Amino acid sequence: MARKTIEQLQQGYRNGNFTPTEIVQDYIRLIEVRNEKLNAFITVTQKEALAEATITDDRKGQLYGVPVTYKDLISTKAIPTTNGSSIERGYVPDRDAPIVATLRRAGAVRLGKVNLHEYAFGITSNNPHFGPVRNPWNENVTPGGSSGGSAAAVASDLCMFSMGTDTGGSIRIPAASCGVVGLKPGVRLK
Repeated sequence: MARKTIEQLQQGYRNGNFTPTEIVQDYIRLIEVRNEKLNAFITVTQKEALAEATITDDRKGQLYGVPVTYKDLISTKAIPTTNGSSIERGYVPDRDAPIVATLRRAGAVRLGKVNLHEYAFGITSNNPHFGPVRNPWNENVTPGGSSGGSAAAVASDLCMFSMGTDTGGSIRIPAASCGVVGLKPGVRLK
């Protein structure tokens, strides 16, 4: 599978070149091959992603069929959210975080939850419970943190984009370390 932009992906869907289900299957195969080395994922949601891709085949949205991952401290309904800690391995939220709900309504497909610095409290993504995330360009260099799994997954073509969090550089540092674009969302003031 060649790297595509979101626009190219959606154009391919419109032209009938491939379906969201086929694209999700390609991403799952790549994750199976590349994640062992990178350790970018804590949870791969293969079953959920294939179900969402099938639904998306019949429904259009702004992010129709676009594979996305979430930093494993962003709540995802019925999918474990560990916060990168062994203490919370069994925590399964009963609802999606607002950003997850918004992206799902737009047709994005959840591929999984990506690794992070425990509780997003650090800049290396060297997780003591789930292992260190490795930089896709050089295993001996940090991918940055705390959203290191997000940046490594995007840089390695394991998703189209990933949602991280950024309080003190936790999106921007990994993005710069892994050679991808990372945007810190703005804050709406009343």
